[in-house]
Amino acid sequence: MIDYKKFEKYSKPGPRYTSYPTAPEFSEDFNADDLIEIFSKQDDKRNLSLYIHIPFCRSACYFCGCNTIFTSKEDKKISYIKYLKKELNILKKHLNTNRLVSQMHFGGGTPTFLSADQLEEVIIAIKDTFPNFAPDAEISCEVDPRFFNQDHMDALKRHGCNRLSFGVQDLNEKVQKTIHRIQPLEQTQNVIDIARASGIKSINTDLIYGLPFQTRATFKETLEKMLTLDTDRFAVFNYAHVPWMMKTMRKFDETTFPKPEEKLEMLKDTIDFFTSHGYKMVGMDHFAKPEDELFKAIEKGELHRNFQGYTTKGGADLIGIGVTSIGDGVDYYAQNHKDIKLYEEEIDKGLLPTFKGYKLSKDDQLRQYVIMELMSNFSLNIKKVEEKFDISFYDYFKDDLIELNEFIEADLISIENDKISVSQTGTMLIRNICMPFDAYLKKVPENKRRFSKTI
Repeated sequence: MIDYKKFEKYSKPGPRYTSYPTAPEFSEDFNADDLIEIFSKQDDKRNLSLYIHIPFCRSACYFCGCNTIFTSKEDKKISYIKYLKKELNILKKHLNTNRLVSQMHFGGGTPTFLSADQLEEVIIAIKDTFPNFAPDAEISCEVDPRFFNQDHMDALKRHGCNRLSFGVQDLNEKVQKTIHRIQPLEQTQNVIDIARASGIKSINTDLIYGLPFQTRATFKETLEKMLTLDTDRFAVFNYAHVPWMMKTMRKFDETTFPKPEEKLEMLKDTIDFFTSHGYKMVGMDHFAKPEDELFKAIEKGELHRNFQGYTTKGGADLIGIGVTSIGDGVDYYAQNHKDIKLYEEEIDKGLLPTFKGYKLSKDDQLRQYVIMELMSNFSLNIKKVEEKFDISFYDYFKDDLIELNEFIEADLISIENDKISVSQTGTMLIRNICMPFDAYLKKVPENKRRFSKTI
């Protein structure tokens, strides 16, 4: 029996490590000229991965930490599509857009808040700009089931969409009312039926634990109901409470949140529930059926992590398109303007709308590799790191390894035969386990760190 009470001490601010270095390190010193120079030197043999941000939502979901624009005005959507097309034309001047595209993902906001015709217009513009899609390219879209119909499905399917991710979060009526997102199970079932009938073979549903008024009992009920949807993947995220960034989160009464020990128990319940029903835990928050490619990737230790979560499509340069989108490559991150007026102003000048970014040092690349391996595969082949980066691991990370001792003593990790292995309990604290390798975190006192809590 695990004593979750003793793990409460690990409930501290920490990154989710969708990137390393993390977003707070991005700097406005990095600009469009830097990105253009990077594009000019990129290896044309490397694939491209495209992320297109559609920022619009009709109303706020209070738990959401995404960059969104709340509107019901049609002219705003029409204008945004116009600027997306302009951005694509500017990209074409600086980037070899004939490179092979292995992945394209629509995120938001609510991508399907665009009409089916508008969504198709955007996809056509993208494919005109990037004409070479791999035959097995992953083409995916985030979907709010409240804004999705057969026309959307038909438009996506016509252009090769093969994966959909449906946001659900929780099925308890009180929780839904508190987070300002009423969405009955039947509504989600209906859109999944549309997707299945249209031949979509990879369907994910998103859940969140740690929301107001959730309990172990109510979340178990949600899991049991969600299982009836028979989706290929489940993503179960720890709610990230960042009210200093997102005003809507200030609407929550923090006394209604489950305590850290209960959140850990909810995660343990979730792991036990899905694994007992044939799913495998993938990374820190995903579950996949045995036939899913994520399952196969983790078996081979080939899972990758990026801003879209876990993927099998590693080794590609990510191009962010649209307001606030982030791109990355071997040694950089680049983010577009978050403010839509500034985004439009830069594009009107014929410039890439780069707001900030980061150029990775050799140390950054090494630590990025270590952290992402642990986050993705719950293990690290030390000899492989040494060969890849020409270092002595135990010397280079001497101080960091001292910090790992407490996790060894707590049976959360083991280090033997030149391999770091994370135990099943340790997977629930993987963010904490990665934090000793974060050189930037060491420079900031714990009470000054502006991240959501790890538990």
